[in-house]
Amino acid sequence: MNPEGLVWQIATIAIPMILAIVFHEVAHGWVARALGDPTAAEQKRLSLNPLRHVDPFGTIILPGLLKLSGAPVFGWAKPVPVDFRRLRNPRWGMVLVAAAGPLTNFVLALIAAIGLGLLVRATDGMAEPGLGALFFSDNLRNFLIVNLFLGAFNLLPIPPFDGSRIVMGVLPAPLARVYGKIEPYGLLVVFAFLVILPYFWPELHLVQRLIGPPVEWFGQHLAKLATLVAGPEPL
Repeated sequence: MNPEGLVWQIATIAIPMILAIVFHEVAHGWVARALGDPTAAEQKRLSLNPLRHVDPFGTIILPGLLKLSGAPVFGWAKPVPVDFRRLRNPRWGMVLVAAAGPLTNFVLALIAAIGLGLLVRATDGMAEPGLGALFFSDNLRNFLIVNLFLGAFNLLPIPPFDGSRIVMGVLPAPLARVYGKIEPYGLLVVFAFLVILPYFWPELHLVQRLIGPPVEWFGQHLAKLATLVAGPEPL
């Protein structure tokens, strides 16, 4: 497999994207079950088997195309079913369930940074790392980036993203009901936000402006962590 080839690029983005999305979705179900709603468990959606969660377009095709085009990478899976009415505290339970997905992505990004540091330490002194090490390194690097973007992207307060659930839980009940009325139009808002506005006004860079700063900040700190784990440079 050629590290510069198309197959390599697709493989090293598909694996991180699938893992990031599966853990994101399962985290919602795990927290929901802990808070009283066993719906995901009843429908056997708490499995880490990607086949139970993968949406062919949203999990593989779209992220791959975005990666190859140089655009911010994001995607989605089949949503894990959550019945907020079955939670012991529906309002705050909804907030915790929604926050579980992005938080899991940030933790996975942290793990990826540590993994990169350990890989650098393990291959230190090698004249030329083999293809296996390079493949693992590219997957870890993309896993870190994908998780940061996926976590930040899902915190946008636009239905049906997790950020909208958090906002609804935090707002006073009257405002939450008003805010909730836009949820049926959420996909249209997302389409306008991601496709229509960037097409007509690409200079706005909406996604980069909203997601870029926190992702860059977090990414810089994770890079420092990876360097720390890798150890001092040889003299």
